[in-house]
Amino acid sequence: MIAPPFTGSSRRARGDVPAFWRYWTLVHRILAVNILPILIVALGILWLDAYRTQLREERVDSLAKDAAAAALASARVPQQQRLDLLAALGSAEGARLRIYGPDGRLVADSWEGGAPTYELQDPATQRWTKKAARVIDRGFNALVAAPPIEPFAEPARDVAAAWPEIAAARARGEVVTRVREAPDRTPVFSAAVPTPRGGSLLATINDRDYTDRVRRERSTLAILLSFALAIGIGLSLFLARTIARPLRRIALAAHRVRTGRARQVNVPRLPRRHDEVGALARAVSDMSGALQERIDKIEAFAADVSHELKNPLASLRSAVDSLERVEDAKVRHRLLDVVRQDVNRLDRLISDIAEAARTDAELTRAQLEPVPLDELARQLIRAWEERRETGNARFSLTTQGSGPFLVFGEPTRLARAIDNLIDNAVSFSPPRGCIAITLVRHGGMIRLTITDEGPGVPEDERDAIFHRFHSHRPDTREFGRHSGLGLAIARAIVEGHDGDIMVCDRDDGAEGACFTILLPGWDGA
Repeated sequence: MIAPPFTGSSRRARGDVPAFWRYWTLVHRILAVNILPILIVALGILWLDAYRTQLREERVDSLAKDAAAAALASARVPQQQRLDLLAALGSAEGARLRIYGPDGRLVADSWEGGAPTYELQDPATQRWTKKAARVIDRGFNALVAAPPIEPFAEPARDVAAAWPEIAAARARGEVVTRVREAPDRTPVFSAAVPTPRGGSLLATINDRDYTDRVRRERSTLAILLSFALAIGIGLSLFLARTIARPLRRIALAAHRVRTGRARQVNVPRLPRRHDEVGALARAVSDMSGALQERIDKIEAFAADVSHELKNPLASLRSAVDSLERVEDAKVRHRLLDVVRQDVNRLDRLISDIAEAARTDAELTRAQLEPVPLDELARQLIRAWEERRETGNARFSLTTQGSGPFLVFGEPTRLARAIDNLIDNAVSFSPPRGCIAITLVRHGGMIRLTITDEGPGVPEDERDAIFHRFHSHRPDTREFGRHSGLGLAIARAIVEGHDGDIMVCDRDDGAEGACFTILLPGWDGA
């Protein structure tokens, strides 16, 4: 197949992509565009959950240390100063400190010695922004599958038994912490620690700053996710530009080719693109070039057919017109011979034209199979000898080298190509001339040669004789017997099997022509 005339520009064409993307396939680009925003969102959620957990642990640890320090300090001061000490420590830490005696009764409360350090908010009285934040909090917790948090409520009777962490602290002899959730979804941290005199200290804090910090970080993450979304949209638009736009150009070019304007269409080849779109562009460009080449061949073939049919038709018309005016029997007999010859010539010409027209189409649809060329040649020689149309020509078949002489092809088409060469050799052979067929296997190629003892082919005609309707014959040859398509059909068949055909002088220097067919051998792989 001849390469199409379309070539890419050295400048970057519209629909081309930057160098960074050129070696990325469409699958890679689509995955990158879709995964990047999702990856950013996932990483952001994981980071925010880890940040919230770390911040909560830090706050709980800090409260536990403060509670332990307060328990030691309260045990070292007189009882009448304990309330002032708890109020001072609670105010400094923003916590409420309560001491329960060994019997579980409340004996001291920092809020009794000073102002309350925190106040639980009623969510019904808060602004809509706080309500929206709580909805987002619930959604985020569901997204990360956070375990539910126990709601916080002051006990109706404030005794040690109302606080599970106090019982746990007494049993373990160490600080025990707990996290609860206020009605407005802010955390309430508590830490219980046993005191040296058998009692216990409970520290509680409604850490609203913790919630504010988490929500601020979440807002920053939302901005980051918006930025990621913008990047995703931008990449999607870029992807659409690098895919949809060149595909539209290719589709438009294909439409113009379909409407019959192929000569004016420059199908984009996108030579800088190494992805599926670039491969499609080059395939469509090659297809368009091949289609234009086929159209040119069809137009040339139609013109040649028209020209070749006019000659016998003109001769036939002249002979028929003359028959009406001629009375001489001998002249009428000669005119009838001319009519008969022209009819035979037209019949053979039309048959060969039909054969030439369907050769290419049949080769594209043929079912290929291993074909033994030596056996095929024997069958053709036998058929020629049985028809007795050889003019007493003699045939010989010789094989050189070790076989098998197998090619992968369509046996009927290959037989037609070889038969056309034999027919050509017979038509030029003198009486009792020898037509020798030789098969040689050399490496991966098989060479079939057909030599005759005719006048040979002039060197300046050796390419032209394979053109359609070209015939180089002496005037003494039988008129109308050959259409000039036999060798053209043979070449089309051979080239359709990835082979080559040529003509040259005989190797032994004797008079005659030597036609050679080269075909790829088949080894069963």
